[in-house]
Amino acid sequence: MEPRINLNDSVIGAKIGKRFANIGLAIMQSTVPKSTLELMELRASQINGCGWCTDLHTKELAAAGESAVRINLVAVWRESSVFTEPERAALALTEEGTRLADANPGVSDATWEEVGKHYDAEQIAALVYTVALINAANRLGVITRMPGGSYEPGMFDHLEN
Repeated sequence: MEPRINLNDSVIGAKIGKRFANIGLAIMQSTVPKSTLELMELRASQINGCGWCTDLHTKELAAAGESAVRINLVAVWRESSVFTEPERAALALTEEGTRLADANPGVSDATWEEVGKHYDAEQIAALVYTVALINAANRLGVITRMPGGSYEPGMFDHLEN
């Protein structure tokens, strides 16, 4: 499977891509644990069927020392005991914020309240933007048919400078 297009091969695509990446870099400057953000990104990518993003976030979690058990159980986090209460709140926010097209009413008051128990306003902003950004990234990956399997951990570390 080959991607339909490399968006960075066009001038406008590269401009937009750089700005898109900068949003992700700003999110990573928050005090939310990077592992929580990666777990959220992995879960949204699984829901959206984005092979590229699922590959990326799975490998980044593993490279950061996350256990195979936790990585493998992200898809069924509600039925597992390996996630902390703050992680569970973030994963619920991710699922409810991702499943908008599934006749889902959006993020429930109960989930929002749970998120507020574990995160402050700055962190909640990072969580909300994470959900929005990964859903946009998933759509880019699915629309352009970016296949999973070729990502190497740290591939984009040079962008952090």
